[in-house]
Amino acid sequence: MTGPHRGTGPRPGRARGAVLGSPIAHSLSPILHRTAYAGLGLGDWSYDAIECAEGDLATLMESLGPEWAGLSLTMPLKRAVLPLLDTVSDLAVEVGGANTVVFRDGARHGENTDVYGIVQTLAEAGVAAPSAATILGGGATAASALAALREMGLAEVTLVVRNASRAGETLDVAERLGVAVAVRTLDGFDRSGVDGDLVISTLPSGAADGFAHEIAAALPDKGALFDVVYSPWPTALARAVRDRGGAVIGGFPMLLHQAVKQVELMTGRADVPVEAMRAAGEAEIARRAAQE
Repeated sequence: MTGPHRGTGPRPGRARGAVLGSPIAHSLSPILHRTAYAGLGLGDWSYDAIECAEGDLATLMESLGPEWAGLSLTMPLKRAVLPLLDTVSDLAVEVGGANTVVFRDGARHGENTDVYGIVQTLAEAGVAAPSAATILGGGATAASALAALREMGLAEVTLVVRNASRAGETLDVAERLGVAVAVRTLDGFDRSGVDGDLVISTLPSGAADGFAHEIAAALPDKGALFDVVYSPWPTALARAVRDRGGAVIGGFPMLLHQAVKQVELMTGRADVPVEAMRAAGEAEIARRAAQE
């Protein structure tokens, strides 16, 4: 495994990309990537959503021809893909998952753009230097959040999980990152459960509902919540924080910015149309919400 793959400049000609996962039909990635290709003038490029369970990943990757530029991966494929790659960026090794595969020069290169997505989202919202932070959840997104907070200058983070016995992999990530972690559980949550002026919730939709008011009350004045859920929105936690005057950041910007970095890696282009992708993604979210 080597360091980050820098690419070899813009990729010429027709190429394919896709997002893999199971279930995958709900993914916004095709909307975002196709909008980017259109804005970049890559009319011959295509991007699809492919249903792929963990056990089918190796066979699927073996079947891909030279026209493939890259893949986006959802959990649990982010971890399962690592042994199938030729090189993996240092960051993807540290967080234990690659959400991006770039095919170039006959090799498979693994990257993690989730961390970039979190950092960009927080910076865009004006949360560039939290004094301290609390992460809710202990899965793959929590691992990326740990790496993002390290990039933002934090060496200590509080991790609040539903079951402490399931936080092992995330604690291993923290050790590789050199971040000290204090683990607490949601059971019996009170005001002492939140440290700092930033809470990042990586919990699935609905998982924090029962603790929403306690978490909101624990945030200091001018504190911020970043909830990685983007649909349905707002979550009960987001509403509770907003009702108390706190800043609330939804999950869509993270999805957007990690996709922007994926497009850069797969195409070799730096002029990715971020705002066109944002508008397309927000329109699709609104369309789906109207149908529910």
